[in-house]
Amino acid sequence: MKRKTVNQYLKEKFGVKVYKLALDGGMTCPNRDGSLGNKGCIFCSSGGSGEFAEKYSTDIFAQIERAKTRVEAKNKGGKYIAYFQSFTNTYAPIDYLKKIYLGALSHPDVVGLAIATRPDCLGDEVIALIKEINKIKPVWIELGLQTADDSVGQYIRRGFNTSVFTDAVKRLKAANIETVAHIIIGLPNDNPIETARFVSSLGVDGVKFHLLHILKGTDLEAEYLKGNISVLSLEEYTKILKNCLLALDQKIIIHRLTGDGDKRLLVAPLWSSDKKTVLNYINKELEDI
Repeated sequence: MKRKTVNQYLKEKFGVKVYKLALDGGMTCPNRDGSLGNKGCIFCSSGGSGEFAEKYSTDIFAQIERAKTRVEAKNKGGKYIAYFQSFTNTYAPIDYLKKIYLGALSHPDVVGLAIATRPDCLGDEVIALIKEINKIKPVWIELGLQTADDSVGQYIRRGFNTSVFTDAVKRLKAANIETVAHIIIGLPNDNPIETARFVSSLGVDGVKFHLLHILKGTDLEAEYLKGNISVLSLEEYTKILKNCLLALDQKIIIHRLTGDGDKRLLVAPLWSSDKKTVLNYINKELEDI
């Protein structure tokens, strides 16, 4: 693939290989605590999309050390991005957010932060804090848009309209904070190519593409078992992905080409569990774009 990937971007920015360490900031989500709902999005597991994150502890420095131990053989001599992944990582009192963000940045091997959150959980006070943190070490915000189609967003119980995402991106850009949009490929009655075109028009800095996969215990699994949802083949997914990439501005950094669910929870599509084979196929099919 000719487009710049996040690994290339980080190597250019920091001069060494940089690996993301998935952390748990101990937060929940307004779509789970009763503020908006109590079930979460229909695809989201009980781990809040943080199945691969470290187990929560109040000591963020210690979480980073444990995460490093798991991956340091792959990243000898490299540095790390502290990635707050589980649930909604701006959904807490501002003093707590400041404490965990600065705690992560205090680690000498951490060169920056990635913060996964919702666009409706980015009040002015939170953006002001992130703007200040960004002056210490680089920060990017990852926003779970999933789809630009509000009817599909309502089906998946996303809990916000696309206009909220647009407003969040504009305010983050005004604060000079890098923004990464998450897009799911495979949602029923959705057109992810239009979503890619939409986020490109907003000038996001990066995009993460995810395959819709069915996990045990989710409401999406119930829909799948009823026959209300079908899943894509690898070939179908890759074809759509290619068209999504073609819809993006060339300057946008590609942070992920697909996502894989926890094998212990994965119901479908089972081909997604063979990550190496999947990525080899995708990269071969995308080598000309």
